[in-house]
Amino acid sequence: MKKNYILLVLIFSVTLASCEKFLEFEPYGQPSSLGTLTDGQAMQTVYALYEWQYNEGTTGRGFFWYENASDDMVTGRSQAQAQNIKNFVDNGSSSRDVRDNWPKMYQTINYANQIIKQVPGSESISENVRDLVVGNAYYWRGFAYLWIAPWYGDNGPNGGIPIVTEETPVEEIDVPRPASILENYELIISDLEKAGELLPWFDELPADQWGLTHKTAAWSMAARAALYAAQYDPSYYDKVIMYADRVINSGKHALQSTYADVFEIENNWGPEYIYSVTSNENDGAKWPGISFQNGGFGYYNTWGYFQPTKELYDAFEPGDERLKKTIIAPGDTVDFVGNQIIWQVNPSSTSSPTGMTLGKWLAPFRGADAIGTRVNPNGNNMTTRLNVHLIRYADVLLMKAEALIWKNGEGDPVAKELLNDIRERAGLARNSQATKAQLKNERRVELAFEFGSWRHLDLVRWGDAKDTYSQPLHGFKVNLAGSSIESLETIEVWPARNFDPTIHHVFPIPTREIATSKNLTQNQGY
Repeated sequence: MKKNYILLVLIFSVTLASCEKFLEFEPYGQPSSLGTLTDGQAMQTVYALYEWQYNEGTTGRGFFWYENASDDMVTGRSQAQAQNIKNFVDNGSSSRDVRDNWPKMYQTINYANQIIKQVPGSESISENVRDLVVGNAYYWRGFAYLWIAPWYGDNGPNGGIPIVTEETPVEEIDVPRPASILENYELIISDLEKAGELLPWFDELPADQWGLTHKTAAWSMAARAALYAAQYDPSYYDKVIMYADRVINSGKHALQSTYADVFEIENNWGPEYIYSVTSNENDGAKWPGISFQNGGFGYYNTWGYFQPTKELYDAFEPGDERLKKTIIAPGDTVDFVGNQIIWQVNPSSTSSPTGMTLGKWLAPFRGADAIGTRVNPNGNNMTTRLNVHLIRYADVLLMKAEALIWKNGEGDPVAKELLNDIRERAGLARNSQATKAQLKNERRVELAFEFGSWRHLDLVRWGDAKDTYSQPLHGFKVNLAGSSIESLETIEVWPARNFDPTIHHVFPIPTREIATSKNLTQNQGY
């Protein structure tokens, strides 16, 4: 979305901050009447639903502390809390900024509930604006549940996460957990279906509203919810296929012709766009500066977290164009705020324990004029003009391919074509056999280090986490001869871990949420 959208979000967030009780999950709080708003006021109400996107704990490091448990990455800076999360040995949800997600999402749910409860009957808002407002509320309520439910809920001993809707009385807001996470997924899919009915197509939004959600964003997220639900009930694969087909058959999206171009500022709204966190040099998602070299070699204050593993590096086939865009390996050249860096050569020392770093989000940092024009001048904020994806078209194709393979068996002809389309864009041969192993690897290398398409959750739902995490993780040690690389050694950078699938398939709910609730129960084993 344009600058004025972000400005409106910030202005309205300040307004809401003065109504602290409204933003708190407990007590529930009540906003002033939403049923008597003008069209302009109603639109500001919509923008307030997006406030969570500008929080470090959600679109900065946030759930990447949990994703860091995957085999794709290791903690780039030595911290006991992060190490404990990765090793499944501590109440990680109570440490670091991952704990911000639970309250942020329930605040979003609360706000959406008030809109859903009050706005549909309003006669002071025009029909088009009313549909947009209510559609956004359904979308973000469903999204908020989807953002946290897979990390904390199951269909077994723990159940789902608390369900609070517009029908929940204020005095009963502290509800027990549902028996199954499938109850959460049913609500999520229902909400996203309603959102899709009410929201416009993206190309119907005026340019100053780009960044608001829309029909295909709702259907794409519904497909994701159904994919996660299929872990417990395979009948949900039919819904994955149905919602993915709605997106595909809409004709509104396509694969960007070149993989690297997906991550260029000029393609923020390109054919692959479905939904991203709209960002600029003033505010937005802080993720682009999170993982590059700690301290940015003195040029800019990037933070150096979450470095890629050799296991991820080796997952790319020879000739896969996605590798160079995803991972910066020893000897690769980086233009960083006007300075040419030859990774691990000039300078010869980096903070990455694996000898590699993440390259996907570095495009805004190119050029000596980057800071203040494409990159936030505040190195403690690190936002850029590159929007950060929450879901894109390739993800939809992969979800449909996965559902077809798991439903119909390996070799499904439609899944083959979907996977081959993705492979061809990556510069690879159209030779996929649509096996489960190939689907898993295509998903891994296509979506690495992106929000929402979490590798850790994939390994858990596929039943692969225990075996995968029982293997150590590796990186490169660089041996230099003068100013050139003489050789690379493979070194172990993280030992094998003990993943107990009866406990560690979910993380512990933040203890501060347990402490303020009479009914909320902690996940078993924590």
